[in-house]
Amino acid sequence: MDWSSFLPYPVSHMPFVFVVLLIGFAVHEFAHAFFADRFGDPTPRSMGRLTLNPRAHVDWLGMIFFLIIGIGWARPVLVNRSRFKNPRLMGIIVSLAGPVSNLVLGFISIIVLYLLQKNHLLETMSTGVQMAIQLFLTYMIMQNIFLFILNLIPLPPLDGYRIVEDLLPRAWMAKVKEHEQWLFYIILLMFFIQPIRNVTLGPIFAWQWDILNAFNYIVSLLFGRG
Repeated sequence: MDWSSFLPYPVSHMPFVFVVLLIGFAVHEFAHAFFADRFGDPTPRSMGRLTLNPRAHVDWLGMIFFLIIGIGWARPVLVNRSRFKNPRLMGIIVSLAGPVSNLVLGFISIIVLYLLQKNHLLETMSTGVQMAIQLFLTYMIMQNIFLFILNLIPLPPLDGYRIVEDLLPRAWMAKVKEHEQWLFYIILLMFFIQPIRNVTLGPIFAWQWDILNAFNYIVSLLFGRG
């Protein structure tokens, strides 16, 4: 039986996706922890989250879900916003840090792939090594762009929701929180029911191609067309 037809990724690609997610999750959660720590909250440091070691950040059930259905989660970094000098502004920065770190990872990866191809460095390697490097970097680019977009959706428990929490007036947010338990199920419905996904998350995730095109344009300006 070809299990690839039931999975979001080809079985032979799973090791690459796994390593990419380890890196993406670790950098994402470290970014939250780093900025929270810099802004005066010792909670992430005390819980061992101020590290790039993936073991501190990966939720293995969330990893399995990501590999078999295409969406999952890492261990969230606990932050005490009351420790911040400016809780709302610094809270937004801490929440943004995770998704932006994934965007930066994707951009760095496309630079590396671009330079390898432009300078014909891959041609000096065996075919198997060439394919492995290109596949790894391609997943590094696309998965990190995907994580960037996914985490900015303003629904719990995603970072976008935490940003909205800090942006909305407290009276409005109090009304939203009355229905918070249902908002999580909304994102599940949008992801798993194809007709709903086509008109909600589908157009949002399609932005990854616009981001990819923007990356390609910027890299070609920086290093010349290859």
